[in-house]
Amino acid sequence: MSRPLGIGVVGAGAIATRIMAHLGLPDAAEKVRLAAVCDPVPGRAAAAAAKFGVAAGYESYEELLRDPDVDLVTICSPIGLHYEQGVQAIEAGKHVHFNKTMTTTVAEADDLIRRAASGNVRIVASPGMMINPAARRKRKLYLEGALGQLSWAITGTAMGDGSYHLSEEVRTGDDVLSNVNPGWYFRKPGGGPMYDATVYPLHDLTGIVGPAKRVTALSGIGIPEHLFGGERILTEMDDSTILLIDFGHAFHAVVYATIAGSVTEWTPNIYGTKGAIIGSKFGDTDLKREDDRLPHVSNAHNGLREAHVYEDIMQLVDWIQEDVPSVASAEHARHVIDIIESGYRAAQTGQTQVLTTTFEPLPLSDL
Repeated sequence: MSRPLGIGVVGAGAIATRIMAHLGLPDAAEKVRLAAVCDPVPGRAAAAAAKFGVAAGYESYEELLRDPDVDLVTICSPIGLHYEQGVQAIEAGKHVHFNKTMTTTVAEADDLIRRAASGNVRIVASPGMMINPAARRKRKLYLEGALGQLSWAITGTAMGDGSYHLSEEVRTGDDVLSNVNPGWYFRKPGGGPMYDATVYPLHDLTGIVGPAKRVTALSGIGIPEHLFGGERILTEMDDSTILLIDFGHAFHAVVYATIAGSVTEWTPNIYGTKGAIIGSKFGDTDLKREDDRLPHVSNAHNGLREAHVYEDIMQLVDWIQEDVPSVASAEHARHVIDIIESGYRAAQTGQTQVLTTTFEPLPLSDL
């Protein structure tokens, strides 16, 4: 078996600490080891390293990238930093896992994909929704014609009021690992519920039915400011957005990122002339089964949050060690970024936008 790869965790906030809890388990240690963590807040990386058994803690990203024991990085910083940090990692010869969303623009995603190919570096991007067995069953039903001709779909999230990020366990304490400021979520670029949350159902929907063609939208700010620990945070990024997406053949989807009111619980309702997928059900058939598990998520990981992100990281590890490409592809992530970026542009201009990207969804033979 190949030696365990050294992973560098970029940031020590909410997602990073949850991921490190997974990566520190014995079954993960067979393939990957926690080589380093970095965070610019004084003392935070050192505290995280001590808590999770990480070999080194740094206050600068540059120090982490210079560490010869780091083979790959997982970028857990605010979304607006992902592109710049991704470029730095690729130039340093490190493989990269991007937490959602990979970048905020198609141009940035294009550049990362080009740089990675040129530098023989492998990149994957969360969320790898099509690794999930239920999503694969939905894709199979669609390809086999069980839904008939597709009519319309709806999906989205109601995370825009920001309350979740204001009250996470890493926000409400008084030490360096539990007083993490969530201000990035309300700011440009990269904040807001579309990049942070609705990216999940967008990956799910497009993974099931394939790439989209056009998008139009309405968007705005519903809650203009928030309070965190006595600090007043102004909302810069839209917190209420409705997309109308054209997939061709008169099949359209409504995708929302709103401050309140969820219809579909993050997974799409997809309606066709022969049948419909409603959440995780196709008629009386439950497409989500009790024994479903992600390939690397053993029982030891049960009860820990963000197991799906851990799985995306391990997909990258397998790609590096065993030359097995990941379903959580940068090309799929780029297409979702295209939908989001073009949606905001459509809302600003009042004009429907033609999408310029595509990706290869899973074929029936892989399901």
